[in-house]
Amino acid sequence: MTRRKARELAFRALFQAERGGSPLLEVWQQARAELTLDQPDLEAEDAYGDRLDSEGIAFAETLIENFAEHKEAIDQRLSEAIEGWSFNQMSQTDLNILRLALTEFLYLSNVPKEVTIEMSVRLAKKFGGEESGRFVNGVLAKLYRKLDIPV
Repeated sequence: MTRRKARELAFRALFQAERGGSPLLEVWQQARAELTLDQPDLEAEDAYGDRLDSEGIAFAETLIENFAEHKEAIDQRLSEAIEGWSFNQMSQTDLNILRLALTEFLYLSNVPKEVTIEMSVRLAKKFGGEESGRFVNGVLAKLYRKLDIPV
C-alpha cells in the first residue's frame, strides 16, 4: 500500500512539473513541504486524504530524484521502445507513468520488475484514458524483454 501511494505521489509531482513548466525538484520540494515532512513523527496526508508514511515518502523521493538525474537516458530508452509515437503525440499521463516505471526498472533494483509493471498499469487505468493501461503494459513488457534491463 505504501509504495502504491508513493508512486501516485511521484506521478502527480512529475505531472505537475511537466504541465506547469516548473523544475521537477522544486515541485517535489513543495509537495514534501505540504506533506509536513519537517515533522518526521507524523504520517503525511496526501491531497486525497490517504495516509503516506515516511517510508512511502522516501520511496517517492527516490523515484523523483533518480528520474531527475537520469531524465535524458530514460527518455532516450523510451523513445527507442515506443514505435509510431512521439512524446508530443502521447498522453502526458502515459508518458509520465512510463518514465517513472523505467526509472524503477533501471535504478531501483530492489523492486521486482513484474510489480513495477503491475503498479504502472494500475496507475494508467486510474489516471489515464481508456487504452492507457494496455498501452503502458505493452511498452513496459517490451522494455522488460528487449532493452537488456537487469532482473
